[in-house]
Amino acid sequence: MQNSLTILLIEDDQIELMKFNRVLSKLDLNHNVIEATNGEEALKILSHKDKLPHIILLDLNMPKMNGIEFLDILKKDKDLKYIPTIVLTTSANHKDMLECYKIGIAGYVVKPLKYEDYKEKIKKVLSYWSINELISV
Repeated sequence: MQNSLTILLIEDDQIELMKFNRVLSKLDLNHNVIEATNGEEALKILSHKDKLPHIILLDLNMPKMNGIEFLDILKKDKDLKYIPTIVLTTSANHKDMLECYKIGIAGYVVKPLKYEDYKEKIKKVLSYWSINELISV
């Protein structure tokens, strides 16, 4: 059985936000999506420790605070460091990927250009996390 997830989506590109929400709608997935447009905004959302998301989907290239800076702060916080964080980015840079895994991410997904490929990747990521035993809803 799949659980309904609360997802913190950290993405500064409005088109990407709309695309993600469109995929959820098309796949008829009833997950609760909380949107943040940068790392600082996400940390404010995460400061409400009684309403933490089940997973975080994180873009790397953002204004104010990039994804790696956000990860550094997140993984040093005793309450937040266990939230599974999946990088969802256009960067296929191997150095970025290694740095993110060293910090402690749960996954790294490169956004494909084609919508159907993107939809399939999002479906797989969310399917996995909605049945994962770590997530207790």
